[in-house]
Amino acid sequence: MGSRLASGVRRVVPKRHVADDTKLRPSAPIVPPQSVAGRALTLVVAIMSFLACLTVGAVSIVWEAADAWQNDLVREVTIQIRPIEGVDMLKEIDKAVALTQEFPGIGSVHALSDDETNALLQPWLGEGLDLDSLPVPRLIQIQVDDPAALDLIQLRAALSESVIGASIDDHSVWTSRLSAMAGAVVLGGFGILALVMASMVLSVVFATQSAMAGNKDVISVLHLVGAEDAFIAREFQRHFLVLGLLGGISGGICAIFGFVVLDVLTRESIGNAGSDQLSALFGSVSVSLPGYLGVIGVVFVVAVLTALTSGLAVRATLAKAD
Repeated sequence: MGSRLASGVRRVVPKRHVADDTKLRPSAPIVPPQSVAGRALTLVVAIMSFLACLTVGAVSIVWEAADAWQNDLVREVTIQIRPIEGVDMLKEIDKAVALTQEFPGIGSVHALSDDETNALLQPWLGEGLDLDSLPVPRLIQIQVDDPAALDLIQLRAALSESVIGASIDDHSVWTSRLSAMAGAVVLGGFGILALVMASMVLSVVFATQSAMAGNKDVISVLHLVGAEDAFIAREFQRHFLVLGLLGGISGGICAIFGFVVLDVLTRESIGNAGSDQLSALFGSVSVSLPGYLGVIGVVFVVAVLTALTSGLAVRATLAKAD
């Protein structure tokens, strides 16, 4: 009777084990989640993500500042009237103002007075200037309400024909330079992002090879029991995806904290010479919503790139081993 019971147990146990073994899923991950290499890679990914997020924030600040400069320049046009011997400049100024106000898209026309002209020249020529004794051009500032409705070519032709010594400056040279500068900043930012991501990819490749070397026996056993390369690669991808998410989120949070601190410091230092210079160049030195959305995008890209790199590195290593 005892032998029949023992034989019955022997018949039942193999069936249960066969059913469990068909899953081919380990009870623990192949790569230890708290390994030293894993912690070091998380720190490296966090640093790379932080640098990438800083680059995105800096590019967004410069791009928005350049866009604001361009909008200001497009909405302001200057008319210059040169002094010519025998010509009544005040009369020509009145003619230019009256002619300009007739064009559509013009908001306001203001001819600079003698005091305003002296104030402009005072930093270079000093005080007590006599404009009548110097060949100083007079300026007329034009505020444009609708740049699309204003025909600058026609306005320039009308001024040249009707006003003696008049010329118009639409700041097109400065606008083109600002566009070129903004484009160069964006290209430089993409270049820095590419270098940061390339460095991170190399770090993930080395970390993956190190993890495979440390778990060589486990990988060999998995091959013996029938595990395919795709299964092993998915296990490594899952592990490095978690590391990439942790590192990317950590770097992104640090970058956001830095953006908030920069915004607070800029607001509190209003009135200082350095802060006023930065505000004059970049406006309010703060990262807007597109910059923060860029940080989220960087975190997502870092996580996905880490997982894909590890999976490809595992497949390449296993292919060479086979």
